[in-house]
Amino acid sequence: MTLPVTALTAAICGLLLIFLMFKVIGQRVRTETMFGASEDEKMKMVRGAHANLAENAPMAILLLALLELSNAHHWTLTALAALFLVGRVLHVFGMYQHHTGKTVKFRQFGVIGSAMSILALSLWTLFLVVTGNLLN
Repeated sequence: MTLPVTALTAAICGLLLIFLMFKVIGQRVRTETMFGASEDEKMKMVRGAHANLAENAPMAILLLALLELSNAHHWTLTALAALFLVGRVLHVFGMYQHHTGKTVKFRQFGVIGSAMSILALSLWTLFLVVTGNLLN
């Protein structure tokens, strides 16, 4: 059994994580900060964006895999994966916007999109567990 939705989501999250990792590295070089965030606000922002993805992506990917292994509806799963990914990108963009004193709306929409997708995936998985249809 293949997991195309999970694989694509994981690959995109991996690329976004690498992008953010290099943003953190670049800021560390600019501020000569080897450990922690120092007092540099941009360092705190790039570390926060990286950490937030690292905290949320594993749960979304795990839930996607469980549902995909359970033969969940492909297009619904794809839509929830897309919502999660769009949410993550909006969150990163929003962190940069917020840091530069611009709007916080992108960050808010990103958090809401990510949270709603993980909530829907969690409830769907729970439903399949309760009804005895998970991994059948």
